[in-house]
Amino acid sequence: MNAKVLDPDRFAPLTGARRVWAVGAVHANVDALRSLHAALAQRFRHGDRLVYLGNYYGPGPDVIDTVDELLLFRRELMTRAGMEPWDIAYLRGAQEQMWNKLLQLQFAADPAAVLEWMLKQGLGETLKAYGGDVEAARSILREGAVAITRWTSTLRNAVHARLGHDELIATLRRAAYTSGGELLFVHAGIDPARPLTEQGDTFWWGSGHFADIVDPYDEFHKVVRGYDRAHLGVVDGTFAATVDGGCGYGGRLTAGCFDTAGAAVDWIEA
Repeated sequence: MNAKVLDPDRFAPLTGARRVWAVGAVHANVDALRSLHAALAQRFRHGDRLVYLGNYYGPGPDVIDTVDELLLFRRELMTRAGMEPWDIAYLRGAQEQMWNKLLQLQFAADPAAVLEWMLKQGLGETLKAYGGDVEAARSILREGAVAITRWTSTLRNAVHARLGHDELIATLRRAAYTSGGELLFVHAGIDPARPLTEQGDTFWWGSGHFADIVDPYDEFHKVVRGYDRAHLGVVDGTFAATVDGGCGYGGRLTAGCFDTAGAAVDWIEA
């Protein structure tokens, strides 16, 4: 596949990259994110690009502050010579995908079951951060579609009330790639047996086959993911890398810097 023809509404091209910094799952740990940003600000070079690999929201409690910190650091980088808005990409993680589905809960066949499943996946802190209440939500869901629609509209308004939060959500992409087709960045993984445009929910939940990538996938030198549901830690293989240091689950927030040949040339842990 020629990476240059991918739909920009789904896939973020990183043009002119010399190196790309990839930040693993944050899970609403704002202290770790601030520490990582402080280190990254010192090591970010001209020609570097930055991609956040999803899961900015829960299960940690600092959802609002985490999104605000993402926006603040973006503003800082945008003051640097040569930086353009498209030099920073944000991927949709499983937490953001669930939040998106929560805001459409009135259309679910079984809203109560969907909500309970999401809560088990850690979405409760994000719901709380935007003014929601779990017990109130359970009660509203028993009232039917009209009541659920009013409730989800309230949550949308709460996001809208936070400066920049709507805009960040609107920028989320399924994957990012260097425009020359050298590097591919995803949230939880891919199925190496399927084309990039047919991965579907694999982007959010993984396939269990990420470790099976032992050859270049679709001519990319390396595929980099930011969240490992098995929590096996940072792994830098020849053709695939995981930069999930376990942030939010007792581990560290990790960022890896990759050159366009696929080599990891720098690491930050916070």
